[in-house]
Amino acid sequence: MKAPKGTYDVLPDQQAARDRVASAAKRVLEGAGYRRIETPTFEATELFARGVGASTDIVQKEMYTFDDGGGRSITLRPEGTAPVCRAYLEHGMHKLPQPVKLWYLSSFYRKEKPQAGRYRQFWQVGAEAIGSDDPAVDAESIVLLQTLLDELGVEDVRLRISSLGSPESRVRYRERLTAYLRAHEGELSKEVRDRIDLNPLRAFDSDHPGTKAVMRDAPRLLDALDADDAEHFREVRELLDRAEVAYEVDTTLVRGLDYYTRTVFEFTSDRLGAQSGVGGGGRYDGLIEQLGGKPTPGTGWAAGIERMLLAAGDERTAEPPVDLYVAFDGVEQRAAAFGVSLDARRAGMTAQMELAGRSLKGQRKHADRIGARWLAVVRADGATLRDMQTGEEVDVPPEGIVARALREGGRG
Repeated sequence: MKAPKGTYDVLPDQQAARDRVASAAKRVLEGAGYRRIETPTFEATELFARGVGASTDIVQKEMYTFDDGGGRSITLRPEGTAPVCRAYLEHGMHKLPQPVKLWYLSSFYRKEKPQAGRYRQFWQVGAEAIGSDDPAVDAESIVLLQTLLDELGVEDVRLRISSLGSPESRVRYRERLTAYLRAHEGELSKEVRDRIDLNPLRAFDSDHPGTKAVMRDAPRLLDALDADDAEHFREVRELLDRAEVAYEVDTTLVRGLDYYTRTVFEFTSDRLGAQSGVGGGGRYDGLIEQLGGKPTPGTGWAAGIERMLLAAGDERTAEPPVDLYVAFDGVEQRAAAFGVSLDARRAGMTAQMELAGRSLKGQRKHADRIGARWLAVVRADGATLRDMQTGEEVDVPPEGIVARALREGGRG
């Protein structure tokens, strides 16, 4: 029996790399004032229909939705921003000093076609800053994600940015874009034709050759921004320039979720091939209001852990060090060896003891194989402690093993 398609096991020799992501995210984000939050694995389906957008691929065909047995429709979370905003409202975070800065590291679920680094159950680290429309929030958000990618060693990274403007300017632009697409309807893919009225901006994401050719000459939203939105985007770019962050202004960047407004951005890595996205996000100034709250600005991003690790290369992390391996000569000495290993851990050392019934010779070989700093052998008439780096061995009573190892520099 195998794991379901689109899922995977995180094996012990892979876990250290994922721990490194979590550690780096905590260091980078909490250093900028973000605090960790975790939301439930499943939410009311309405949260995503209202927040993410009924016209998105996520809501239309990628969500895992089911009845909870009580007549309520619930959905395994496909993304993190809407749940965090729901928690912001539910727990009265609008009463806290703004912006409220939150980060998460969670699993998400989408019925997508599995690809390299893309799974139906996947993990993301994300950050949300809710309660400020200052362009500095956008710039800081982008810089924090770049800092995380740099710390993890993600290679061949490129940053694309754009602005989707305000909902009002986007309505006017949609009318122009819809008219343009209707005029070229025969050259578009069926999927794009079917969604012209529902979500015309998604045509920019199409891989269909005819659609791509049409979109090369399509009107651009970035050219239709009102004065306030254009100034906001200029200030974001100015701050990124000040931070010496390299970026490309991409007028075709629209992102896949309906809640975005103004700044949007995406980091890609050329190491990942055609599906090059590593992480991205943007501003969502209308989302809290859509979920029933008062108008509240916000901005954030999410980055796939699997994608980041893949783009960082297949770097295996060394096994955790073993300070002390406790062997014993004869089963009668097992209890004493067990006590020595417990004492070592209580003293702050990493310690393992023989558990596989190996001969004393086999235990010595195993201590060497796992890279133990010290080898203790408990016998009926006492014990020995061996320095595995120098080969020096001394006699010591079992109750004195830990103290002797610590005195001699017990941790490797």
